[in-house]
Amino acid sequence: MHDEPSSIDTFEERLRERFRARTARSAALYARALGSLPGGDTRTSTFFRPYPLFADRAEGCRLHDVDGNVYLDLLNNFTSLIHGHGHPRITAAIAAQAAKGTVYAAPVEVQLALAEEITRRVPSMQRVRFTNSGTEAVMNALRVARAFTGRSKFLKMEGGYHGSYDPVEISIAPGPDGPVWPAGEPDEVGLSPALSGEVLVAPFNDLETTLGLIERHHEDLAAVIVEPVMGAGGMIPADQRFLDGLRAATAAHRILLILDEIISFRLAPGGAQQLYRVEPDLTTLGKLIGGGLPIGAFGGRADIMELFDPRRSDRMTHAGTFNGSPICMAAGLAALELLTPAEIARINRLGDRLRDGFQAAFTATGVRGRATGQGSLVQTHLVDGEVRNYRDGARAPAWYRRVTHLALLTRGVFSGWRTSFNVSTAMGEAEVDEAIAAFQAVLEELAAHLPE
Repeated sequence: MHDEPSSIDTFEERLRERFRARTARSAALYARALGSLPGGDTRTSTFFRPYPLFADRAEGCRLHDVDGNVYLDLLNNFTSLIHGHGHPRITAAIAAQAAKGTVYAAPVEVQLALAEEITRRVPSMQRVRFTNSGTEAVMNALRVARAFTGRSKFLKMEGGYHGSYDPVEISIAPGPDGPVWPAGEPDEVGLSPALSGEVLVAPFNDLETTLGLIERHHEDLAAVIVEPVMGAGGMIPADQRFLDGLRAATAAHRILLILDEIISFRLAPGGAQQLYRVEPDLTTLGKLIGGGLPIGAFGGRADIMELFDPRRSDRMTHAGTFNGSPICMAAGLAALELLTPAEIARINRLGDRLRDGFQAAFTATGVRGRATGQGSLVQTHLVDGEVRNYRDGARAPAWYRRVTHLALLTRGVFSGWRTSFNVSTAMGEAEVDEAIAAFQAVLEELAAHLPE
């Protein structure tokens, strides 16, 4: 159904012309940026063709580019801005801390306050340590798992993204015909060739296959790491049975279960693990817990985390010039205080409505697609059938993401290039209606370029 490259190519080029007509200053800045930044930016994830937008300012749920165009921001810096842009309480907390000093080579009380708030919300995180990114949080969680168990390998899910740390950059996007599990495929050049022996890969939501891999390799496995809602792999929720099975199998073999809640923490006051009633050994956090500033955190069972106690003769080192930065701690504490159970429930309802609206738009236009996600997290896929794992979503043609993302931009909706979306507390029913209407208009235009 989805193979008419010449017609789609024509449609995509027309969209690019429409985009260029709106974004002349972004084009000029991008051309200038190529002189000092490889590819014109410092984040691979923000690039798209013909060139990325240059932002000027933002407030609430609206983003303004340098050409004066205004967008409904349904990306929110890849889920990190759960309260939208410039929330006055968060900006006031940042300003107040900055006036007292930006960073010190000493702990501060606000660091303790944020740690206590996290451990209060997430009972499994009996102890917590802060990093500067989710990547660093995952890196340290895997490292302590190896130290605690005395084993060297770990198992991840195909399509699971856990940051830009070499061992986890395996089989993030191997395509619909990836290697036979548990073999993985490096996603980048420059990764150590030794990684192929350390990392096992399993299919998300396929409990039988994953349990078989755990059973065969349990003597070498330090940890199993999994996202309760797989983000980059398609915004796909885990089955309850899948997570329950992982918890039972890892416990039986004394393998540590790590839940990566860097994205899914927004789904409940205690994160997705509260919804699934699964207690991991370790959890990684990031994004929203920094109030829009760089942050990561990892934590879990006290007996595991005590390996970082500097009073121990055999302690593990966890240093970092900006770990626990007071400004990030102040912003994060304000963000969590604003993220009440009532607000979480409200944006989850808005996300459900957005997802249902997108699915209805597929039906109304005759375009066979799926809207996935959970609560305030949403993604769309041009596939006919269920999307329960990475390979299900990878069947979609690559052009769908490109043209849908670009078409939404020209209609004033800022989304992820994977056609991923997330709802912030700055949004309400009207913004959801606006997004659904824009998406349906895009599908109506797209439908004209697809076969009957």
